Amino acid sequence: MDPDGSGWQELNGQTEVLPGVTLIPTPGHTDGHQALIVRGSDGVVIVAGQSHDSAHGFASDALAVRAHHDGVEDPLPVSPEWMEVLLAMDPSYVVFAHDHSVWKP
Repeated sequence: MDPDGSGWQELNGQTEVLPGVTLIPTPGHTDGHQALIVRGSDGVVIVAGQSHDSAHGFASDALAVRAHHDGVEDPLPVSPEWMEVLLAMDPSYVVFAHDHSVWKP
């Protein structure tokens, strides 16, 4: 049962749900998976959920994105397109659903 006055709304695409709180599509684990970005006075936190199984997986994709930008020659791992969107948020740290480790830049 939903609390009185509550409601559900299906959201697609990048959406600001409240000031400083944004959902970013991160398909992979499931087609509709989303990461939650919270921008506060002390920086940006990304609640990545199951975008990656671990902080290690996120770090690997972040390094691959950086290597591509730095002009490192192929072969390089291919990161999901949305990784650049998450990294562009300049996160202070990233947390995951099933890993107690935290990724920090």
